Amino acid sequence: MLQVLKVNHAQDLEKIMRQIKVDSYGIKIMVPKAVTHLVKINSLPCITANILKQEMLSLGADVAVSKDTLTGKIPRTDCLLMGSLSQFKRLREKLKKQPFGLSVLARDLSCVLGNYAKDKFALDLGRFKLTLGSSKTRIMGIVNLTPDSFSADGLYRVQSTEYRVQSVIAFVENMIHEGADIIDIGGESSRPGAKAVSLKEEISRTVPVIKALAKKIKVPISIDTHKPEVAKQALDNGAVIINDITSLRDKNMRRVVSRSKAAVVLMHMKGTPPAMQKNPAYQALMEDILEYLKRSIELALDAGIDKNKIIVDPGIGFGKTTEHNLEIIKNLNQFKVLGRPILVGVSRKSFIGKILNKPILERLHGTISACVLAAAGGAHILRVHDVKEVSEALRINNAVLNA
Repeated sequence: MLQVLKVNHAQDLEKIMRQIKVDSYGIKIMVPKAVTHLVKINSLPCITANILKQEMLSLGADVAVSKDTLTGKIPRTDCLLMGSLSQFKRLREKLKKQPFGLSVLARDLSCVLGNYAKDKFALDLGRFKLTLGSSKTRIMGIVNLTPDSFSADGLYRVQSTEYRVQSVIAFVENMIHEGADIIDIGGESSRPGAKAVSLKEEISRTVPVIKALAKKIKVPISIDTHKPEVAKQALDNGAVIINDITSLRDKNMRRVVSRSKAAVVLMHMKGTPPAMQKNPAYQALMEDILEYLKRSIELALDAGIDKNKIIVDPGIGFGKTTEHNLEIIKNLNQFKVLGRPILVGVSRKSFIGKILNKPILERLHGTISACVLAAAGGAHILRVHDVKEVSEALRINNAVLNA
């Protein structure tokens, strides 16, 4: 019998070789030869691209370049490198000795391929330690303490603070029972066209709840805010993660996160909530988002934030069309080159409604499908409303991946 095998991870390939009873030293040598990658490099000088192509050809690999690279009609070209891990390793050694920026490229290749291969992460959240991996996708349960949530689940009610806090605690405890690994508290809606909430109002909605929850529950609490003072008070009262839709563009927020040693979610957003869905356009969607998140990571590191406490989020629905959202989910594994855990929020979002022609509260099945696809694509954390249903779907997904 002949079989054509599709192997997504080096670990799966090692397992197949062990079943064949390949020598352990042979496995070590052959796995890098069988794991292949396509690496795209933007706008290289043609002289650099030509040297790169020749070096790859000498290794039995190849580089696709513009047809005008050799003629001198263009000064620069994009490149698509095609090779195995073993070939890329030998390429890096050869490039270290080359001029025209190729030695820098060797370093960047090593970093990017190392990041891409990284699958397991350990988040140190103070008294909480959370392991993350593609075969153990975590769930962040959404708790909207707002009256105007897009998803129609806002828990804010005009009632006494004590009564409101107790009802939210019961809601959260049920979420944890259903499978939530993290609880994300938000006091200001970020839906398209949402009105801003005052600092005082956002604090009054969120901090009493966080303070009470921190004494009751045994999972990490995240505060969904872009305001430094809200973040500070939330952290002082038990939150350990800042979920910032503005990706630390505020230097005061960077200072708060750095001093607190908290973890942070850096999200991509094009524009601002009031106007972000008015004809969003990109020159190159995936590259634009990757560059934005890369810059956000650099801002965080420059502010003294520990790299191991950074999570990235491509920002589904934040300045994206339906087609943009689908392209992000389809190509989610590209964000692995950033070397950080990936969080995705697709729950009940408008692109699901447009595809299925369903109102907000009838998007459960679409949400589950999008969540499973995101998990299969490399998401480490899924931010959801329907914890029980998504948790059960992920248990099947994880079981298949671990089979």
